[in-house]
Amino acid sequence: MTPVPVAQAKVERWPLARPFTIARGTKTAAEVVVATIADGEHVGRGECMPYRRFGESTAQVAAAIDAFDGPFERAGLIKAMPPGAARNALDCALWDLETKREGKRAWQLAGVDKPAGATTAFTLSLLEPAELRDRAQAERRRPLLKIKLGSDVEADVERLRIVRSAAPDARLVVDANEGWNMAALDAFMPAAVAADVALIEQPLPAAADAELAHYQPPIPLAADESIHDGENLDAIAQRYQAVNIKLDKTGGLTKALALAQEAEARGLIVMVGCMVCTSLAIAPALLLAARARFVDLDGPLLLAKDRSPGLDYRNNQVHWRDGVWG
Repeated sequence: MTPVPVAQAKVERWPLARPFTIARGTKTAAEVVVATIADGEHVGRGECMPYRRFGESTAQVAAAIDAFDGPFERAGLIKAMPPGAARNALDCALWDLETKREGKRAWQLAGVDKPAGATTAFTLSLLEPAELRDRAQAERRRPLLKIKLGSDVEADVERLRIVRSAAPDARLVVDANEGWNMAALDAFMPAAVAADVALIEQPLPAAADAELAHYQPPIPLAADESIHDGENLDAIAQRYQAVNIKLDKTGGLTKALALAQEAEARGLIVMVGCMVCTSLAIAPALLLAARARFVDLDGPLLLAKDRSPGLDYRNNQVHWRDGVWG
């Protein structure tokens, strides 16, 4: 008799290299949940980061994984669970399990090319001017920097000027994490144009998206907190020019791959992003990197130490490494 697969959750705490601050708060460690699915012969793994912004907690996500008793296949999982961190960990664990059962790599199962080295953004968290200047100067040679901003647009303009002065050659992405209103966006835009910002993420709260319906920004706006697994993609395409696809929002790689294709069909720019996490969470997202104009997969770079084996981060790129996942 074939053993019935069993799902289990494990909570892991990974200290950060330095405190990480966004508009909603500061963290000093990444508390991730790892799902394992064992079938008696093989074990698949997937990692997620619960989203407090969407009402998720580590305990709730771990409990949902432990309680999951099937179906142990990806299409059934999508029907059985809503999008979110728990489904992401389980979906990625099923992908990993399938690679071991089939003797194939994840990209072969997905019908995509093996991930090549992808240039990733490096994130500068919400810092006071003096510290931000030091951090930007330290990272000035990176080709793509992402700047976390807050709710004070004057302070945000100053942060942008500091980073642009310290890193004159870097492409810049700024992320307000829902911290602004339309007046703040309008006030920030001239400085963003002057600094040659390439992308602005989630300037308004998700509930205020309708205000962007007739806005014609000189810089593309990317939906982040406003988009999950793509159920509202038609509305998003009327309000934004880009989408930030994160597996913890889509509820796994399966839906993320579909969302990227659907976004491209609507003319949207694809960005692939991540939470602060280890390489186990980044590896599945790498399967999306080839079709993304913006890659923001720097989660392990923000940790004091990544898991081993981890992905290969060098020369401002993230490279696949066998043995991590898939």
